[in-house]
Amino acid sequence: MDKRKNSLIYDVDLHDFDDKVLQASHQRPILVDFWAEWCSPCIAIAPVLYGVIESFNGQVNLAKLEVDEGENMKLAGHYRVRGFPTIILFKEGEEQDRFSSARPPHFIKAFIANHLN
Repeated sequence: MDKRKNSLIYDVDLHDFDDKVLQASHQRPILVDFWAEWCSPCIAIAPVLYGVIESFNGQVNLAKLEVDEGENMKLAGHYRVRGFPTIILFKEGEEQDRFSSARPPHFIKAFIANHLN
């Protein structure tokens, strides 16, 4: 799936994180994928995340944050991300839960479903 063709999946950076994640999470939960291009598990989980997000039919968004671009590592530090990929779910402007490393679709679906109203 080409994430650029899906409005539920988008890139974020330090400068638009507040608007596209924290503020947007007041409308629907936002899953943030803290990833790096050199990270094999990050590359492996990406298509799994895309498929899971599509399966929720607009109930949750996915924001991709590449930690090695610009000042994005500051966000990884702020949220105490220690390994990649780390996936954090934001709701109502706050971190709700997280997991690290590549996981299968059923795990990610259950993780998200646990936080939907």
